[in-house]
Amino acid sequence: MMLFWIRLKSIVDLGLTEVFKVAVYRLLIKLRIHPVCRIKGYSSSGVFFGASILPKLGLSSISSWDSSGSLFSYIDVPLDESPPNWQANPITGIKSEFHLTPWWEISDFEEKTGDVKLVWEMSRMDWVVAFAQRARNGDHKSLDRLNTWLAHWLDNNPPYLGVNWKCGQEASIRVIHLCCAALILGQERSSLLGLQELIRLHLRRIAPTIHYAIAQNNNHGTSEAAALFIGGSWLTALGALDGEKYEKMGRKWLEDRASKLVEKDGSFSQYSLNYHRMALDTFSIVEVWLRSLNFQTLSPNFYNSAAQATLWLHQMVSPVSGDGPNLGANDGSLILQLTDSSYRDYRPSVQLASALFLGRRAYSKTGLWDLHLAWLGITNYESDPTRYLNCDYDFGGYKILRSADANIIFRYPRFRYRPSQADSMHIDLWVNGINVLSDAGSYSYNSIPDMSGYFNGTASHNTVQFDDRDQMPKLGRFLFGSWLKSKHVPPISVSDAGVSCSASYRDYRGAEHLRQVNLNDTSLNVYDYVKGFKRKAVIRWRLPDSKWILENTLNGVHVSNGVYVLTVKSDVAFIRAEIVEGWKSLFYMQKVPVSVLEVEIGASGSITTEVNW
Repeated sequence: MMLFWIRLKSIVDLGLTEVFKVAVYRLLIKLRIHPVCRIKGYSSSGVFFGASILPKLGLSSISSWDSSGSLFSYIDVPLDESPPNWQANPITGIKSEFHLTPWWEISDFEEKTGDVKLVWEMSRMDWVVAFAQRARNGDHKSLDRLNTWLAHWLDNNPPYLGVNWKCGQEASIRVIHLCCAALILGQERSSLLGLQELIRLHLRRIAPTIHYAIAQNNNHGTSEAAALFIGGSWLTALGALDGEKYEKMGRKWLEDRASKLVEKDGSFSQYSLNYHRMALDTFSIVEVWLRSLNFQTLSPNFYNSAAQATLWLHQMVSPVSGDGPNLGANDGSLILQLTDSSYRDYRPSVQLASALFLGRRAYSKTGLWDLHLAWLGITNYESDPTRYLNCDYDFGGYKILRSADANIIFRYPRFRYRPSQADSMHIDLWVNGINVLSDAGSYSYNSIPDMSGYFNGTASHNTVQFDDRDQMPKLGRFLFGSWLKSKHVPPISVSDAGVSCSASYRDYRGAEHLRQVNLNDTSLNVYDYVKGFKRKAVIRWRLPDSKWILENTLNGVHVSNGVYVLTVKSDVAFIRAEIVEGWKSLFYMQKVPVSVLEVEIGASGSITTEVNW
């Protein structure tokens, strides 16, 4: 009975309108009467991109997609001059059996080929940008390769058949990459007929399912709206009569998504650092495209949302490494790969968005993060970087505390949209750009064996877990129920003792957790008070990858690796205190073992953790 009420409450939390839209969409697809089931298309032919008439830029192009491709920014796939097999899992080589099946008849999860994202990744067309960069630098062989691969892709992915047409967002990412290539080659206003028809094929796939994407309240809506606007305005600029309807549809939903999904403090609806970057990159390429075509600007509300989202990401990212907290879901997306900077380096995206939406550089020093500006021709900005501050992002449920070279990101529940991870009260600690206490990430959406329960669950975060269960009940692969609500969240406090904050919650089974945090120049102090659980409470600290020594003391436990020291004490007896093996995933489909300190108590009480460096 409890589960029934939890599910009912989740429908309300998700939004009755959104749930209704999704249900109707799925029903119409199942009955084969949705308009998308009736669209037809024919592969375009001929040449897609001509030789660039613009002068060579002399800028460094990305090195991948030459002798090897790069999947999720770390898996190297050997390549030769011939195009890859677009229907195959590039790791196992197993080919999808449904390459001539209408996409809406294909299951979301094919056991034989494995995670469908592995098949999709080659068809996101990151290689289009790489080939375009080299062609702009005068490499005619790369231009030939670009046209050959596009023709081959269409021959092997007939319109609306097979897994590569299944997702509207995947189609949208292809449009964004084709647009980026046209900008690099200077062909946005003189596109060949083959490219125009390729864009049109994609818009006809995206438009009929845009309401389903919007109902997700996530990056699908932003990506698909952007593709409709870019593609529609592109066709309009080229004199095509059907472009205006796509342009208007895209503009409408771009405005709507920016206003609804970006909170007043810049937080994004998905509570994920990487999905935040993806949404921001999407806004950025839209603005670059709009300026290139001299189209009507978007609304002040759009630009305010984009500016706030830029400031949020800038504050989250380390200026030393470019990396940031491994918060929330991460599917490996990086839609504007214009440099050889690491996938975990968010500075290129921040620098581009800052120049576009704030009118100034985010980083005064020069580096790879400047190449986005150079490749896309962005020059009108000031050298006035944003300062790093203590940040209260209460709409999204984040606090950033800073002291000297250390900072923490404190995560607490403020869920207006569905949470993807049970990570409430998690703490990320960074010292001199090094992630000392980290989040596990999300690894894979469809792994064998399925590890989503671990990576999405409470056990993979620096927080307290009650009675071996998650903070919220799991209702589906991507859905938690009984969303937590924070209590007692005062503003950040600054004193001679350091900078501090706190929050608390009570979960659906009555367990309560209060966490108070204080950061100063050389230490982090965390006070946890827990009660209301039945059997046990376990606090976890996910440690950097190095050798740790654990010592039990009279009133607690002492853990050190020669650089960092953790001391954990409690006013109730420890049942156990030990270092166990956990997992960490910085890249999609990659996981590595890490050391995790676990301290377990069996009665209500307080636990105090001190970290020194």
